[in-house]
Amino acid sequence: MRLRGCGIDVAVAFEEAAQLAFISTEYYTRLEQARAPRPSREVLAGLARALRLSDAERDHLYHLAGAPPGPPPGPSREVRQSILDLITRLPQAAAMVTSAMYEVLAWNDLAAALMEDFSAVPPLERNRVRRAFLDPGPDGRRLYGVSDAEAFKRAAARDLRATAARYPEDPRVAGLIADLLARSEEFGRLWNSHDVSSVPTLVKTFMNPMVGPVTVNCDVLDVSDLDQRVVIYTAAPGSPSEEALRLLSVIGTQRMDVPAP
Repeated sequence: MRLRGCGIDVAVAFEEAAQLAFISTEYYTRLEQARAPRPSREVLAGLARALRLSDAERDHLYHLAGAPPGPPPGPSREVRQSILDLITRLPQAAAMVTSAMYEVLAWNDLAAALMEDFSAVPPLERNRVRRAFLDPGPDGRRLYGVSDAEAFKRAAARDLRATAARYPEDPRVAGLIADLLARSEEFGRLWNSHDVSSVPTLVKTFMNPMVGPVTVNCDVLDVSDLDQRVVIYTAAPGSPSEEALRLLSVIGTQRMDVPAP
């Protein structure tokens, strides 16, 4: 097997890649030169991590080695360019992309204005479940002051259980659940209830600190091959909430930059 056959530009030195993959530099070099025996699945997993391969590149690597790729190691954080283009072309809707762990992976300007400036917080805190159970955010609004917070919490606990079943070896999933169980009694109760019911909330209201209540329709599009969701919030035409969203599109997140008096 020759790794260059993946069509991947290996941007790290052999020594660094070998160290990250927990193999010797000599063995890595022999793999590059197609002189080594077929690598084990553990070695392939280490190489995929070291080279930061996408899911598609990882699968191709396994196929080149003659091994079935098996399930992905964890929820994908890659957002397809066409999905990014989609949410940016929705100027009158607040839209974002979330992972199977409820991480906010991408968002448009109106979503940032309605909820929070996701670019201003570390990636770890761009998680809607953490906002619901652990950290209300910089302005104190738990889950952005949304009206269906309790229903969201129940759904999130149920969905995380399914995510843990799909990715049993992913440390990010296990770490998030462990943190929630350790720090939130409410999450622990919901987690242990094994609730399987699901009644989606199609209309909800956000309490925005700049424009007040904003009532929106909520539609969710599944990106099944990446295990992601596109969440789109729109207001009824001609409603006060539509005017509020229009005002937010002008205000944006500039309030984040205004120093306190």
